[in-house]
Amino acid sequence: MATTRIISMHINKGKTVAQCLTDRTDYAKNPDKTAGGELVSAYECDPASVDAEFMLSKRQYRTITGREQKNDVIAYQVRQSFRPGEVTPELANRLGYELAMKLTKGRHAFIIATHIDKAHIHNHVIWNSTALDCTRKYRDFIGSARAVRRISDTLCVENGLSIVANPQHGNSSYNKWLGTNKKLSYQDRLRLAIDAVLAEKPVDFDAFIRALQAAGYEYKDGKQPGFRAVGQERFTRLRSLKDGYSEEEIRAVISGLKTHTPRRKPALTQAPPRVNLLVDIQAMLQAGKGAGYERWAKVFNLKQMAKTMNYLSENGLLEYSALEEKAGTVTARFNELSDQIKSAEKRLAEIAVLRTHIVNYSKTREVYVAYRKAGYSKKFLAEHESDILLHKAAKKAFDELGVKKLPTVKSLQTEYAEKLADKKKAYPSFVKAREEMKEVLTAKANYDRLLSMAQEERKRPHEQEK
Repeated sequence: MATTRIISMHINKGKTVAQCLTDRTDYAKNPDKTAGGELVSAYECDPASVDAEFMLSKRQYRTITGREQKNDVIAYQVRQSFRPGEVTPELANRLGYELAMKLTKGRHAFIIATHIDKAHIHNHVIWNSTALDCTRKYRDFIGSARAVRRISDTLCVENGLSIVANPQHGNSSYNKWLGTNKKLSYQDRLRLAIDAVLAEKPVDFDAFIRALQAAGYEYKDGKQPGFRAVGQERFTRLRSLKDGYSEEEIRAVISGLKTHTPRRKPALTQAPPRVNLLVDIQAMLQAGKGAGYERWAKVFNLKQMAKTMNYLSENGLLEYSALEEKAGTVTARFNELSDQIKSAEKRLAEIAVLRTHIVNYSKTREVYVAYRKAGYSKKFLAEHESDILLHKAAKKAFDELGVKKLPTVKSLQTEYAEKLADKKKAYPSFVKAREEMKEVLTAKANYDRLLSMAQEERKRPHEQEK
């Protein structure tokens, strides 16, 4: 996962603060990008009227402090992106919420909009530059980029997701920097092939050449030896690969005079699980994979079979009935904890929304009463539009939540603290249960595959006899 620095959102030339807030928040909440608005969550504000609520807080800031805003920063944003295929939209939105809470310490209203229109799911985290108590502004600080990345990476690791190791910021596009769309060059491919051959410890340089030829490379001898892949126009000289890949350095590695260190670029890193699923070799060959892939897959499957059997033996699960029972137990435990956390998160979101609406309802009640007494005057509406919108949004929210008697803000804060404590207490057990379930189900899937392969082997002699 990767995040950008904190981005200051300024007033655009020729536009008002209200127009700018509306433009920015509308882009983030775009229903085409957020599954019809289902992937938009908020803290201390209503996503439907977030721009009006941000504006109201800025007016109250001027009223309370008597100060005018010195700069043109109206809000702040962080973009948070995840590796394709690794995270669900719901989890991404929750991680964005937790990131925003840690950044703002709960002192600023914010919205989280999770976009799913691209290959990589990503969040737009936008928070108000004015604090909830309307007495101060958010202050960006030196090193905020590192702080944001550290918080985001911590959340990522806690949830078993990838992070970007040693990110290199430059002028390249985000996708290229993340590495999801970047294609390997012929030089990169040759380096990887050389790494694989040297790892097998060839006896001499001729054996090294034969191994690369078996991998599909054509060899050119001479003063500057080189290799050429299928479809490549020119040979790649070993000398041009640099840093440990020249002929002299490769000969030194083969003879044992030097240790080879593969050249690795900054990449997404994730701690691999103890056991991985076996590869369906036949299916992959039918899909167009070649002989080289078949050789790699056979070695990979042998290693995973060994890891699977070690795991089953260490955990006393060699009997299939015991493995089935264990799989059912860990899955039930995971689902129980998952439901518990989801229930707490749902109630926390409800409390946050309800508390915001109660505060807004109280603050705007007098204005709305005056509006009603004015016969719902259009002139009065134009002068107090933001307050009236907030009041209507609050009344609508109370009806949707089925609230007949408004609870006190203090009682809601107490309940919020209790639910949050329960969630934090359950979370370590949830993470542990999730990892245990992954390992057991993966081992069971491999066990089932091994049994299936054994049955197929037993059938073959009978088929040959027929």
